[in-house]
Amino acid sequence: MDFVELVHRSRRTVRSLAFRLLGDRGLMEDALQEAYLNAYQAWGAFRGRACDSTWLYRIVYNACIDELRRPGRRRLVSLDCCRAHASGGPDPAETAALRSDLATALLDLPASDRGALLLVDAEGLTYREAAEVLGVPAGTVASRVARSRRRLREVLRPGESAPHGKAGEEPWR
Repeated sequence: MDFVELVHRSRRTVRSLAFRLLGDRGLMEDALQEAYLNAYQAWGAFRGRACDSTWLYRIVYNACIDELRRPGRRRLVSLDCCRAHASGGPDPAETAALRSDLATALLDLPASDRGALLLVDAEGLTYREAAEVLGVPAGTVASRVARSRRRLREVLRPGESAPHGKAGEEPWR
């Protein structure tokens, strides 16, 4: 596979990850531009030690973290990702409010926890794959995801008890 094919194949998922990490389309575009440039420059040195999409996720994740660290960056919540539902579906205003609450709660998580949660829950990576992207052990990813889920439950559903996991289930799959 060549670099252009990798970018084309993973475009939607890395854009989704970047937007959810940053919460702002402008910041997302800046981070992706930087990430794609870095990935292109490193493409010749990529040796296939990791899956090519995992390699690109890591570069995008790092670019997003760098973007968040820049002085003067504000965390914004965009509602333009909300789409109106057909009549008979959920109330569009209620849906927008729920999405706004979720976006705000996600942005209130530490970037490392938010990244782990988004890679596992939104992007569907296993704990081991997310660990590879984040450069941490799978157990660290599992604890970050658990902490993030607990915090989101506390914020979005106050007073609701945490569900119990399946017996014998390993969180790091």
